[in-house]
Amino acid sequence: MSVVMVLLRRELSLAWARGGGALLAVGFFVAAAVMLPLSLGPTPARLAGVSSGVTWVVLSLASLLSLDRMFERDFEDGALDLLALGPLPLEIVSAIKCFAQWTVSGAPLALAAPVVAIGLGARMTVAPMIFAAAALGGLAFAFLGGTGAALALASRRGGVLIAVVVLPLLTPPVIFGGAAIANFNEGLPWVGALSLLAAYALGCVALTPFAMAGACRNAQS
Repeated sequence: MSVVMVLLRRELSLAWARGGGALLAVGFFVAAAVMLPLSLGPTPARLAGVSSGVTWVVLSLASLLSLDRMFERDFEDGALDLLALGPLPLEIVSAIKCFAQWTVSGAPLALAAPVVAIGLGARMTVAPMIFAAAALGGLAFAFLGGTGAALALASRRGGVLIAVVVLPLLTPPVIFGGAAIANFNEGLPWVGALSLLAAYALGCVALTPFAMAGACRNAQS
């Protein structure tokens, strides 16, 4: 078995054990969505009008859960030093960690997003777009969250620092994903917005591992 597959299996196991894996993220996502009718009222027309947008915003917040332990556990027990000395560069290690985080948390959230949106009154025809946007957005959220987690290494209030660093970076995917869903729902051109979301997600996948590796080396020095 290759080194990449061994590391991926390890990271998937750790990502699931870290804070309950998908259970915590999906549980928070569903709980926040259930609270929406309590604040806006149970009027179907009102809920249907905001269901897709609110689902997308809550999805981005749910993706931030358990990110603070992505690098911290390995940093505390010395495993990060061993990974830095291993055959794979830290950039590849960081990318694998983020991909594992997306697999365990982002993918289940993408599957749950259309169900929650339909439960709030969204049309069935919008479900494929919500899933596509959630899958692409979740990939960006995982890699941006990994960057925040790496920058927060060795800091006392890492969770707060991650939120401060990551939340502004989540604005573009939230805008692009929300626009794609809204345009699709209203019969307007949506390919441009979804393409921008995909480009942003791929840009995060390509660039953020270098920032994560640099932050890890800085914390180790």
